[in-house]
Amino acid sequence: MEASRLPDAAPYSTFTLKRSIPIESLDLMVEEYEHNATGATHLHLSAESTENVFLVALRTVPEDSTGVAHILEHTALCGSERFPVRDPFFMMLRRSLNTFMNAFTSSDWTAYPFATQNRKDFENLLSVYLDAVFFATLDPLDFAQEGHRIEFDGDDPESADLVYKGVVFNEMKGAMSSTSSVLWDRLCFELFPTNTYHFNSGGDPEAIPELTYQQLRDFYSEHYHPSNAIFLTFGDIPAREHQQTFEELALSRFERSDKKIEVTLEQPFQAPRQAKHVYALDSDEEPSAHTHLILGWKLGESTNLMGMLEAQLVSSILMENSASPLMKFLETTDLGSSPSALCGVEDSMREMVFACGIEGSEADHAASFEQHVMTIIRDTADSGVDHDRVEAILHQIELHQREVGGDGMPYGLNLMLRALGAATHYGDPVAALDLEPAIDELRRRIQDPDYVPHLLHSMLLDNPHRVLMIVEPDLKLTEQRVAAEKARLASIKTELDDREKVQVLDLAEKLKARQAQQDDPNLLPRVELSDIPAELPEPAPQKQERPIQRYAYEAGTNGLVYQQVAMPLPAITEQQLQRLPLLTGVIADVGLGTQDYLTVQDRHTATVGSLGAATLTRSSLLDEQEVQSWLLLSSKALGDRFQAQVDLMAETLSTARFDELPRLKELVSHTRSRKDQSITGNGHALAMTAATAGMSPIARNSHQSGGLEGIRRLRSLDDSLKNPDDLQALGDELQQLHGNLLDKLQPVIATISDSHHLADAHATATNTFSALTGNESTRWQPSSIRESRREIWVANTQVNFCAKAYPTVPTGHADAAALTVLAAFLRNGFLHRTIREQGGAYGGGASQDGNIAAFRFFSYRDPRLSETLDDFDDSIRWLLESSHQGLALEEAILGIIGSLDKPASPAGEAKKHFHDTLFGRTSEQRKRFRQRIVTTTLDDLRRVAETYLKAEAASIAVVTSTATAEKSQYLVEQFNLVRQELV
Repeated sequence: MEASRLPDAAPYSTFTLKRSIPIESLDLMVEEYEHNATGATHLHLSAESTENVFLVALRTVPEDSTGVAHILEHTALCGSERFPVRDPFFMMLRRSLNTFMNAFTSSDWTAYPFATQNRKDFENLLSVYLDAVFFATLDPLDFAQEGHRIEFDGDDPESADLVYKGVVFNEMKGAMSSTSSVLWDRLCFELFPTNTYHFNSGGDPEAIPELTYQQLRDFYSEHYHPSNAIFLTFGDIPAREHQQTFEELALSRFERSDKKIEVTLEQPFQAPRQAKHVYALDSDEEPSAHTHLILGWKLGESTNLMGMLEAQLVSSILMENSASPLMKFLETTDLGSSPSALCGVEDSMREMVFACGIEGSEADHAASFEQHVMTIIRDTADSGVDHDRVEAILHQIELHQREVGGDGMPYGLNLMLRALGAATHYGDPVAALDLEPAIDELRRRIQDPDYVPHLLHSMLLDNPHRVLMIVEPDLKLTEQRVAAEKARLASIKTELDDREKVQVLDLAEKLKARQAQQDDPNLLPRVELSDIPAELPEPAPQKQERPIQRYAYEAGTNGLVYQQVAMPLPAITEQQLQRLPLLTGVIADVGLGTQDYLTVQDRHTATVGSLGAATLTRSSLLDEQEVQSWLLLSSKALGDRFQAQVDLMAETLSTARFDELPRLKELVSHTRSRKDQSITGNGHALAMTAATAGMSPIARNSHQSGGLEGIRRLRSLDDSLKNPDDLQALGDELQQLHGNLLDKLQPVIATISDSHHLADAHATATNTFSALTGNESTRWQPSSIRESRREIWVANTQVNFCAKAYPTVPTGHADAAALTVLAAFLRNGFLHRTIREQGGAYGGGASQDGNIAAFRFFSYRDPRLSETLDDFDDSIRWLLESSHQGLALEEAILGIIGSLDKPASPAGEAKKHFHDTLFGRTSEQRKRFRQRIVTTTLDDLRRVAETYLKAEAASIAVVTSTATAEKSQYLVEQFNLVRQELV
């Protein structure tokens, strides 16, 4: 790849430009530099974007499962040379207008990214991040807080037991409660017996206490050096300005290190292997048919761009959709209930992994499972793959390359992460960003009918580096782990002499004092309220009312067309309401008209990047009991396929069929599996949803459809479908519901695209969806509800999730803004310290949800229960009984404004505007709410807390394990909780 032109400004004198390459498909100029003295890489993604993004990554290659890289990521952000405060990261979160701030630990790199639209803010954050990474204090007390420590669980060291504490320790207990995390951890353990992927980079809770403070410091000295660093920047700030800051604040103090940190290649297997592992299953569940069977292969190096695309091609040929041969088997086999979460290619590590599997199986099915998989791959190779199918898969790869993301995390950060894997492993990060030349070459190669069969043989059939993994449920594993931890701690206690007991007590006191200390906030830079922009631009679509209401948005979509069709939800029965989430969840995966679902799946691959349905529901601005709901069908496609895109959407709306009953049963089972897997990663949101379920119709429906009650109902439904009559009844219900919705169809459409495709794509959508207009109908309006809930939910988890909620006011009420600021104020000033730092939970905070008129407290991956619920109450007392500074209020306001002003992708901004328009939300209303945020006072916070956060009005929901629930009867009685089971 040749450099096409130099950047607009020459590099800073200490950097050398290696190449500058435009990537037209991403509207970028990529500039690659090397720092002369240290060899540090700087990759600048020059773009016309005011949201500037920074990331510095270090190659981190742990040699055990103590979580050293993960704990170091946390501890490095706890104070540095220029900013000697104990918590600069979280302090900057609230002294900034950032649109993103975080830190990541991957299997072989650690990254520190942030994004902001404000130049002053960017400079502030950059100075803090550079100092944190290269000049971290690494205080032993921060290691104890973030990593691990032992404390006495009581005031008397003679009678009290020892317990482990630490943020990462509890975070990883929660992470490893997820079965999918266990499966991936064990698969890497088996496929990579001799290199870093053999270990858990996040940390195994059993191994974390083995990490010493000196080992942490040694790892930092070895890995956190500019010679091992990769700097990435994105946006409209020139590379030269970044480099000057890098040099002045960090790089000038270093010399080149000769040590090359890299992941060693795994030694290839001479023959396939088999392994058995276990995972913890809650004791209330039936252990039969809960085994996971996984086949995993080690493939080639991810830095080989063509090899990576070939691996993606092979994976998609086998498992792109339900019509793909291997995925069809995984979905329909009687050997298991559904495909595993570990299906596909993982290409972020130095050597790639391909995996497929099933869950809901038995160990004695393993040999048959492996034989079937290998036979399917061999048959696919022998019979060849239809050329049109291969072209359709290349279409998906091209679409992914072109899409301008940024709705989940900043677009620039998405691009950085795409390049980071290659840079980490000393590959070509520019080539990883610009896939079009490689895709063109791949398109040329697939003209040879023997090409794909050759790939199937070389990657899978003839590759002996393969593991068949059997992971069985163990009802006693959690109990055994708890007992082993207690025994380990008891043994430690018996070996403590009096001096060492005093040291344990002294550490706890010193840490408590450090957590309570008030740092000088002036040591850190900040933005001020005067830096908040007065207003933000918003999309201005072309709007027309006839023949149907429609909107056309011109946006920088890079050749993609987004189509949205919204329909007012008509009056439906309570039973139909329960089935609606299932209908929207499966409608894109069933047959259409005379075409079966397999044929339709192939149409999806060849036509759209995605197609799906959802329900959008919001309350009135002034009354949370008054609700409006829309059904939404949305898709995205390359601009040359908009006609086929619209045809597919229209057929999905008008001819979806629910009479392929085995398919319907599979989809319910797959949905159940996904929901079950989400509990440990989303437990705080599920707890908040349960706590607020009695506060408004939307909150009740959220709990019953996507919350814990919804998961319980889905499990019950899935179990009932073993009965053919019940399965037939479900199909009939969904078909009738679909017919009722179609009969009342009143479409409102939005087309989002660039100027090249907008007019034609919009006209096509208008003509097509106008023909589907049905009869007008009364809109669905749920019954009102405003009641308290107090529940303890039992789930398969090693940690807890706590929530307490209070009924408040909807978004349009004058107090909604003050309640929103109050949530940030309590989080910043009290909850973060007590729940995360002192309590050891991975996170905790509060939020005001105007859509359901509720104020919610929450904790995430929490070792405590009643103490956290008490902390929620104590935060209110702290607000009302303590004196507070105006600076703390300003920080809370800044955080809220940063969140409100966070930009989405160009298409995302248009979608948001369209959805707001559907519900009658106007820019004037948003400006009014924003202005109320900015003008909130401390007196406002006290007033709304006294008015709404009353103890007698509180609702509570806790998600915990069976063992914890059984030994927490005092908690149940103290808070009057009703036990709820998911099974």
